[in-house]
Amino acid sequence: MPQPENNRPVSSSGAGERVTVAVYAPDPVLHVGVVHQLRQRPEIELVDLADADEAQVSLVAVDSVDDETAALLYRLRHNSGTRTGLVVGTFESGDALQRAIECGVTAVLRRTDADQDRLLRLVLAIANGEGVLPGDLLAKLLDHVGSLQRSTLDPHAVSLSTLTSREADMLRLVSEGLDTSEIARKTSYSERTVKNVLHEIITRLHLRNRTHAVGYALRNGLI
Repeated sequence: MPQPENNRPVSSSGAGERVTVAVYAPDPVLHVGVVHQLRQRPEIELVDLADADEAQVSLVAVDSVDDETAALLYRLRHNSGTRTGLVVGTFESGDALQRAIECGVTAVLRRTDADQDRLLRLVLAIANGEGVLPGDLLAKLLDHVGSLQRSTLDPHAVSLSTLTSREADMLRLVSEGLDTSEIARKTSYSERTVKNVLHEIITRLHLRNRTHAVGYALRNGLI
C-alpha cells in the first residue's frame, strides 16, 4: 500500500523524476526479493543489468563481502555516473567493512533490516550523495582503522595488545588440532583453565568460536 503523501520520501532529482537503480545479487532469491520491494515504489525505476552503467544507483545485495563481491564493487567504483550501496548479511571482520568502503560503497544496510521503506531510504540517500552506515558498523570501522594505525606506528603493538604468550601458545595448539584435554596436558594447565583462556580470547576479540579465533590470529600474525 502506498504511503500517505506527507510521509513519502522525495527524490533529490526533482518532482516527478525517479531514481534509476540497478540491482546486483548473486543469489537469485535475494535478487527477486530486493527487486520486488523496490518495484512497488513510484520513486524508483529499475533498470536491467544490460543498461546498469546508466543507473544512478547500483545496489549490491550479498551475504558477505567475499573476493567476488569486492571485484564487483571495485568495477562499479570506476563508473563515475553511479553511486554504490550495499545490502549485506554480515561483515565477518573490520577488514571486510573497510574493503567495501575502499571499493566505493557509500551506504550500507543489513539484510535483516532491509524492508521496503528502509531500502527506499537507502536508495534515495545514495542518490542524494549521502553516506549511510549503522552506528555499530561505524564504530567497528573506526576501531579497525585505529588498530591499523597503531600497528603501523608500532608493528609489535597488535600482538602485544591482543594476545598474551599463554593465549598465543594455546591458540597454536588449537591450530594443530589439539582438543581441550590435550592442550591441558601440553601446557600443564587444568582443562578448566584452558577453556577459560580460549573463551576469553573469543569474547575479547568478538569472534565466533575457536576456529574463527585461530583464523584471526593467523591473518594478523599473532601466532
